[in-house]
Amino acid sequence: MGFFSKRRQQPQPIEIKGRQLECPICRNDTFFIKKTLLNTRLLSFLELDWANRNATCFVCSDCTHISWFDT
Repeated sequence: MGFFSKRRQQPQPIEIKGRQLECPICRNDTFFIKKTLLNTRLLSFLELDWANRNATCFVCSDCTHISWFDT
C-alpha cells in the first residue's frame, strides 16, 4: 500500500435518532460516509472557508443518492 493510497470504505447501515436510514429512491439500507464543508459566500469571499460548518453525507451504495445531515 502506497503512502497516498486510501483503504476502500465498506458501505454500512446507518442509524439516526434510533431509526434505520433508508434511501428514499431505492430503499437500500447501506451507505458510504463522507464529510463535507458547507460553504457560505461571505466566508469564501474572505478566504475563510475552513471556518464553515461541516455536513455528514451518506451516499447510497446502490443508486448513489446523497443524504445530507448538518453536524
